[in-house]
Amino acid sequence: MLGYLCKYTPVEALEAVGAEMRLIEPSVTNFDQADTLMHPNMCSYVKGVLEELDKNELEGLVLTTCCDSVRRLYDVLKERRPDLFLYMLDLPRRVNAFTEGMYKKDIERCVKAYAEWNEGMVLRSTGTGGRFSVPAERGDGSPFQQNEGTVLRSAASGVRVGLMGARCPAAVRALLAEKGVRVVFDLTCTGQDRGEVFAEQAKVFGPGPKQEEDTGSRPDDAALSGYASALLNQIPCLRMVRATDRERYLEGFMSEIDGIVYHTVKFCDMYSFEYAKLHRESRLPILKLETDLTAQCEGQIRTRIEAFVESLEQGRAEMRQKETKQKAEQESVLRSTYVMGVDSGSTSTNAVILDQDAKIVAAVVIRTGAKTSESAEKAMETALREAGLQKEGLSRIVSTGYGRVSNPYADKDVTEISCHAKGARYFDTQVRTILDIGGQDSKAIRLDANGEVADFVMNDKCAAGTGRFLEAMARTLELDISELGPESLRSTEMVRISSMCTVFAESEVISLIAQNKEKADIARGVHEAIAGKSWSLLRRVGIEPHVMMTGGVARNPGVVKAIEEKIAQKLVICEQPDIVGAVGAALYALESLQKQ
Repeated sequence: MLGYLCKYTPVEALEAVGAEMRLIEPSVTNFDQADTLMHPNMCSYVKGVLEELDKNELEGLVLTTCCDSVRRLYDVLKERRPDLFLYMLDLPRRVNAFTEGMYKKDIERCVKAYAEWNEGMVLRSTGTGGRFSVPAERGDGSPFQQNEGTVLRSAASGVRVGLMGARCPAAVRALLAEKGVRVVFDLTCTGQDRGEVFAEQAKVFGPGPKQEEDTGSRPDDAALSGYASALLNQIPCLRMVRATDRERYLEGFMSEIDGIVYHTVKFCDMYSFEYAKLHRESRLPILKLETDLTAQCEGQIRTRIEAFVESLEQGRAEMRQKETKQKAEQESVLRSTYVMGVDSGSTSTNAVILDQDAKIVAAVVIRTGAKTSESAEKAMETALREAGLQKEGLSRIVSTGYGRVSNPYADKDVTEISCHAKGARYFDTQVRTILDIGGQDSKAIRLDANGEVADFVMNDKCAAGTGRFLEAMARTLELDISELGPESLRSTEMVRISSMCTVFAESEVISLIAQNKEKADIARGVHEAIAGKSWSLLRRVGIEPHVMMTGGVARNPGVVKAIEEKIAQKLVICEQPDIVGAVGAALYALESLQKQ
């Protein structure tokens, strides 16, 4: 089996001489080996391929000169893995009669080299055919695998998107399919359908090695030239001079899609320019996904895609008209109706029960334990007890938050992005910007005039500037977390914390303690650092008054003051900022009853 990375690879030609071809989609958890052999700032995809080779013992790789990272991969493997069949095709940047002829010859050399190498492996083999063993497929061979036992709640959403960018993992396509999204076109590195023309023209190679000299007079030259031309004349990648053809292709689909999902790989700069232009000029909503193709990306990718799909669904005029029409028809059904929203966060699990008039009947906040499902169960029981209801009295339950898919009794789950937007407008209809700082992530959300999500950004790759960060700083200062905010208000001297990394910031705090700095001043420095991080998130979505702060950190007066000074306006903070997401989930539950 040979691996390949690029859509310009002559897959069909190699299959015609007996090669089994496989598109490499790495599934790794770290890049320890690749960082040692290459460079930490190399493209994450190429590093993942290097790590993957030790798990999947392929016969070899067929590469193209598509970028410097692939060239570096070839150099490393050539030196380190002499047992592999390695071939680097010289991919031209321009497509014309001359370059098509050159690429045809390179394809012939590649096919001949593999056929001869394969024949030699068979001759030298001792019962295995000279091939390496290949492990059984792991699902779709990609990261972000669905956890065993997870219940998928999906239905056709009617949303249509286009895929663009670099090396989009199969799992992203699978997640879009799970959400009922139709992918109208796929302009990623390997996303296009190669078509029957490739297979038909590649049949001229036939089985076995070709021994003829390339004299230019072979009877199958025309077919080979057509094959090379068909490969090079695909919708071009950004390496090609004709990359502007991509824009014309996209223009033809502007009325056919609702948005664009743009995937890029960490440390790959090639596609950043196209995304920047699209983001600046396109009228379509665009979701940018930058991943390092590791399994750790799963939560981030799922939340972002689900929130994007939800925002596209909300933006469809047909859906809004249907909701308006059905609201009057179903009003009688809502009498004496109770619904519940549950926000399963990393630190707290919050539950809210609303009645048919969207009034809060019960609201509880409990600490999230070791299992989110058990915490959700406890939150529900506590809320029901407070409301004086039985579970059978709830008409609909919607879950949101970090552990939303693990909620065993929810009828539906909705991302925290959408729920915070709806919950914020419940408390204040004038809110246009939301800053949510939770236990392990923070997000900034901008709403349009109708209260729908217009843009959002998340900081969920580490605990910098979150509730966990504050808890770590409070422990170091020997303060209860509830004392940290009031303590900072007594500060008389500005002390700066330069690092937002929890580990490094803790070291800074210890150093400041050693310098006899006051606890109040250090606490203020911690809050100023969080304010700077929050300011950065808000600027990325654009700050429009009014700005609401949600999440448990909104109870910290020191953080609130620091952020207000940074944005030069007062924050809107409701009486129970922890429950905003749960209220939004409950409102979604109420609306879903109206649609029945």
